[in-house]
Amino acid sequence: MKLLLQYKNIAILLIMSCLLILNYGIIEAGLSNNLLGILASIALFIMGGRKTTFNVNYLLFPILIVLEFVSYRLHTKSVHLLAVALFICLLYYNVAQKFSFIAFICILLFSSLFDTFFDYISTEIKQALCYYVYIVLKKFISIDKIEGVNFYIQNSKITIDTACMGLSMFKTGLLSGAFLLTFEEKKQQKYFNILQIFLFCGVVIMLNIISNYFRIITLILFQCTEENVLHHSIGILCFVFYQILPMLFLIRFFKPKTEEVSIQKKHSMFFITIGSIMLFATSFKIKKEIPYNLLENLSSKYTIQNGTWVNEEVFKIATTSKLTYIKTPSHNPLVCWTGSGYKIIEKKEVKEGNEKIWLVRMEKDNIQYNSYWWYECNSRKYTSLAEVLLIKLFSNKTVCLINETSKS
Repeated sequence: MKLLLQYKNIAILLIMSCLLILNYGIIEAGLSNNLLGILASIALFIMGGRKTTFNVNYLLFPILIVLEFVSYRLHTKSVHLLAVALFICLLYYNVAQKFSFIAFICILLFSSLFDTFFDYISTEIKQALCYYVYIVLKKFISIDKIEGVNFYIQNSKITIDTACMGLSMFKTGLLSGAFLLTFEEKKQQKYFNILQIFLFCGVVIMLNIISNYFRIITLILFQCTEENVLHHSIGILCFVFYQILPMLFLIRFFKPKTEEVSIQKKHSMFFITIGSIMLFATSFKIKKEIPYNLLENLSSKYTIQNGTWVNEEVFKIATTSKLTYIKTPSHNPLVCWTGSGYKIIEKKEVKEGNEKIWLVRMEKDNIQYNSYWWYECNSRKYTSLAEVLLIKLFSNKTVCLINETSKS
């Protein structure tokens, strides 16, 4: 142990290098999706890192245990990638004795795990925004009706695009706020406390929702829902006027007051050693591709003999009356359909017998469709991804997503 402490920095550098090499494929895939955000988070860590009396090991280590347990059991590469990123933060903290809570939030923000979470909530937010836009605009202009994201005005239909309240604008807003907080800390030579950081993040999220709200109003007033220069210009102007400018104004009321502390170096080889064992064990396991038997224990009512594999995660059964997809639970039908050009009109929970399932009404080429979907495990239906993943986490039973679609 004395020898390990003597060459601590070299050991940490070696551990970090081996982890990056071992997880090269996973890291490369993650960088291709969120390269700018990840590089910006690294820059924030270097720029905004500060010494703190709070032992960051007690924050990061429990999170690492949970993430690696999930990764090991469910073979989830996106969760493992987040664990690798946070473990590197832990290593950096133990070498430099500095940590940036702002950059830590950005790392969570640009993880694939957050992308999945946002995909599942953005549809509801967008539809709620459209409804409140309808409540306001119907007092000033003649709107016949609203269906989800479709506005019917004087016998014409205006559809709000899926980018409204989109992931890129949401991330860009929070990243801009993170840089603003960091620059203010550098300017004042003091630091924000945790409460101030989370409060400002809450303000940024509210401004983002407001920005999207006025973006939708402007798009409807200009009847501009096609992807063109005017459409994107409206988005950029709303982002600047309703998010960036208010942030620049409000930052004046958020003054950092915490002085940088002087602390002695802490030797935390216990956290580094145990953390390294966990990450290397999961890294080796996750490199082995485990065949996922998607059709295992599937109900006999699904005529799988008439189906075909789209890819290793998607099985399709096509009949004259409906189209059935059987997928791994990580797939989000809303993302799949909107990515194929369908417009989501409405999403709601409905009852089928004694069980709840999702109903999504959507449209493409002036044809409306009803799409029913649910998660299935042991012939039981669920509407919550978190619930079925917990079942799989502790029971290791096969879980799949069933999506049945037909014309209205």
